[in-house]
Amino acid sequence: MQLLSATLLLVSLLLDSRRIFHQHLYTSSQKMADEIVLNYHDSILRKSDVRILEGPYWLNDTVIAFYLEYLEKEKYGETDLLLISPSVTQCLKASHEKQIPDFLDPLHAKNKSFVFMPFNDCMGFVSPGGTHWSLLVFSKSERKFYHFDSSSCSVSGMQAHELARKLESYFGLTNAQIKYMESLQQDNSYDCGIYVLCNIENIAFHILKTGTIESVQKLKKVNVSSKRHELLELINQLSQSHHDTE
Repeated sequence: MQLLSATLLLVSLLLDSRRIFHQHLYTSSQKMADEIVLNYHDSILRKSDVRILEGPYWLNDTVIAFYLEYLEKEKYGETDLLLISPSVTQCLKASHEKQIPDFLDPLHAKNKSFVFMPFNDCMGFVSPGGTHWSLLVFSKSERKFYHFDSSSCSVSGMQAHELARKLESYFGLTNAQIKYMESLQQDNSYDCGIYVLCNIENIAFHILKTGTIESVQKLKKVNVSSKRHELLELINQLSQSHHDTE
């Protein structure tokens, strides 16, 4: 009986070792196949991220965060706009009101006149998820939060309301108005992230021109339709530029 138990234990250990070895090989091959395409400041894009832009797929946090960082570095760095990454916005959604300064103070959010917060409708905070992106923007001068959503059927309005209520005291407001803006509606199930990026640029352009959000015009469909191609071209240009400087 002892010999049998020892044999079974040995077989089990061998099987576990073999399983771990194959998992390591599979993970390693995955990493090799999903090689880095672009390393831009704090953003890293891999082949899988680029494939998302090439096909009719829902944008992930990585692509959105990269483009926000690009806009911040190349277009809005000297402005009074703050573009918050989706991961930080998710932390704001998950955190208690007393923890909000831990995330926003390092970004000097109180010193900014306009704060852009893209978020998805994920309700869980341990693992990533969600099926729809929308945009919440805070305007200090107008003392309001504005929500832009490319799908009137989503539940994002409720989450935008909850997030705004959580943030209002941080920005020195009480019962701040939350305005749900009329937005160009998507005609598919996967372009919500593209609409968010286009909305950010459209709103930012209006802010820099007028100093307000209130009268911003809706997106034009042509801007949304060409955005994936523009992003792919941008990534290619930045990648090529990086290789040329090496």
